[in-house]
Amino acid sequence: MFRRSWRHAAAATAALLALASVTACGDDPSENLSDKRAGAMDNYAVGTQFKATEPISFSVLYNNHPNYPLKNDWLFWKELTARTNVTLEPVAVPLSDYNQKRSLLIGAGDAPLLIPKTYPPEVHAYVSSGAILPVSDYLDLMPNLKDKIEKWNLAPELDTLRQADGKFYLLPGVHEKPWHEYSLAVRTDILDELNLEVPKTWDEVYQMLKAMKAKYPDAYPFSDRYSQPNPAGNLLNLLAVSYGLAGAGWNFQHVSWNATAQKFEYTGATEQYQQMVQYLHKLVAEKLLDPESFTQTDDIARQKLANSKSFVISSNAQTLVNDYRPDLAATNPKAKITKIPLPVGPAGEVNPASRLENGMMISSKARDSKNFVAMMQFVDWLWYSDAGQEFARWGVEGTTYVKDAAGKASLAPDVDMIGLNPGAPKHLQKDFGFANGVFAYGGKPELVQAFFSAEEQEFQQVMNARTPKSPPPPFPLSDEEREQASLWETPLKDHVYQATLQFALGQRDLAEWDAYVAELKSKNMDAYLETVNKAYERYREEHS
Repeated sequence: MFRRSWRHAAAATAALLALASVTACGDDPSENLSDKRAGAMDNYAVGTQFKATEPISFSVLYNNHPNYPLKNDWLFWKELTARTNVTLEPVAVPLSDYNQKRSLLIGAGDAPLLIPKTYPPEVHAYVSSGAILPVSDYLDLMPNLKDKIEKWNLAPELDTLRQADGKFYLLPGVHEKPWHEYSLAVRTDILDELNLEVPKTWDEVYQMLKAMKAKYPDAYPFSDRYSQPNPAGNLLNLLAVSYGLAGAGWNFQHVSWNATAQKFEYTGATEQYQQMVQYLHKLVAEKLLDPESFTQTDDIARQKLANSKSFVISSNAQTLVNDYRPDLAATNPKAKITKIPLPVGPAGEVNPASRLENGMMISSKARDSKNFVAMMQFVDWLWYSDAGQEFARWGVEGTTYVKDAAGKASLAPDVDMIGLNPGAPKHLQKDFGFANGVFAYGGKPELVQAFFSAEEQEFQQVMNARTPKSPPPPFPLSDEEREQASLWETPLKDHVYQATLQFALGQRDLAEWDAYVAELKSKNMDAYLETVNKAYERYREEHS
């Protein structure tokens, strides 16, 4: 529900996702903070309900989602103040303008103290100016976050957030387990008709598509969506991570870690990327994959599926329930479709999802506030404590949700959320302000998956049984290195996109792969890699 924007943010800022370690706290935040403790609790700890000792307020940049527009009378605001003695003052910005408005506010020195809904690559632009706080210096004020880092062994993931100064500037949403969302949706009634099992590997996907094509020669068995703004955005990313790469398509990552060689390689020039392109070319050449998948709109892809012009399409849990099933019900009531576990590729049974999510920047102005310590305690409670995460997602027991004798939560009968209580007169997000993407993310699987259908929970169980993908080592770039690298990135990425499309569609001979790699070299690929690997070596030596 809140994840697709992460993939677009990563693709847009891409590649320099290098950044964070939290095994040490940096400067001791207990020093020189005696005059910054107004409203703070003296004995705040894990399991403690945070409540400021005096009424205080903090400004927060609020990402105003059109699906649940901000209301000042939400129960969320009232109950949050009752529980914490803190009043949040939202500075509302439309979802469509959030990134631009955030940049303008920070640049002008007018940003609110709390700046949530920020993705890791977006932080780089604000570090050198000193506009945001090196939050890693103040983790001792955040016992719940520190506890989760230790218990969930999150330090390696957080190491990817560290900047060249050894600090990190984002408090990310953290997950106990990786949560992989996207895969392929397949018409299972067609599988039944052909006496086929659900494919478990990409090779089996190919065999499935061949069988579908043989039975329905006038159809393209696979016609995909998510081709905007990047060609075949989701499909390329699914294949890339299945081949052991960092990401492609809408999550394009310039570099992937080669554990054997102990160095970073340019993703679009690797042998794995070449194999992935060859696989795509085979699907297109044999008319198993609709060539329009690389450019068509989502609506056109949905129409082809609804009209049985195709049988396979990219999906997440919401599009399966909200798009495909209603589309098919209107045209072919007997059709059945389900989201299958991510097919396994050469990388093996890996769950490629990160355990980090978008998170919180804090304005450096906050450090001068007399309520600074209380603010950090409040952030720790709302975003990182079990109680705060439950409150942000579920709301108020007896009003928005109920618990059974075993303590399992469920929505109140008169409250709906993503169709779990169809026809209920109230909505958890729209009418109460809970399950809000600004405040509710991260946590234990049972919380993160609270509103998942039984079907989606089964999907997650399969994915969670797989080996979590190891995060790459950090390669924090200096300001000068990052400025130079950013000049190289766009031409490189654009050429990878162009060539990938040409190879896949047969517009360029696969025998020209070496020439393509040479073209990347002419666009400073080697200099880019040298910069990244030098930064990695520098970080490794400093932390060995």
